Amino acid sequence: MLLPYLHSDKTEAGCDEAGRGCLAGPVYAAAVILPKDFKNTLLDDSKKLTEAQRNELRIIVEKEALSWAVVSIPPQKIDEINILNASIFGMQQAVKKLKTKPEFLLIDGNRFKPVPGIPHECIIKGDGKYASIAAASILAKTHRDEYMEKLHLKFPHYSWNTNKGYPTIAHRKAIQGHGATIHHRQSFKLLPDPVQGKLF
Repeated sequence: MLLPYLHSDKTEAGCDEAGRGCLAGPVYAAAVILPKDFKNTLLDDSKKLTEAQRNELRIIVEKEALSWAVVSIPPQKIDEINILNASIFGMQQAVKKLKTKPEFLLIDGNRFKPVPGIPHECIIKGDGKYASIAAASILAKTHRDEYMEKLHLKFPHYSWNTNKGYPTIAHRKAIQGHGATIHHRQSFKLLPDPVQGKLF
């Protein structure tokens, strides 16, 4: 059962990202403020849910949240500042886009840089512990998946409609055969090193 909040007396926003481990596409970040009494038995870490469940919850969260925001950070920015900083920057930008200013932030993971004037706490695997972080994980994931599916129509060789930019065997074979696109992260290892023969 997910916890409804860390501080009962503060307006809290949960923050999470999606797409950190991908070879292609932006990293998406979301911030969500849920009502204190929000309840949904389906709500959980987005990775534990089916695509249909995530899409169903996205509609509910966007309708019932007191405030929510989603931000994408493009591959060029990821290459410039690295994926960890891009993820943190995305979460900071999502918080700043909220129509209601939160009094406290619940951050999924163990690294964050403060948003001025708003205290925070990092929570490892927080998307499986707090409802607002789980809601943010669902928005980040569904918005990113939707974007990658649209991008797939322009670049069908890479099967982004199924792998969403993650380093699957099929995705890497497509990079090997067709090269990288402007949507690939050049700072990432797009192809594994050639296998060296063992010397005896």
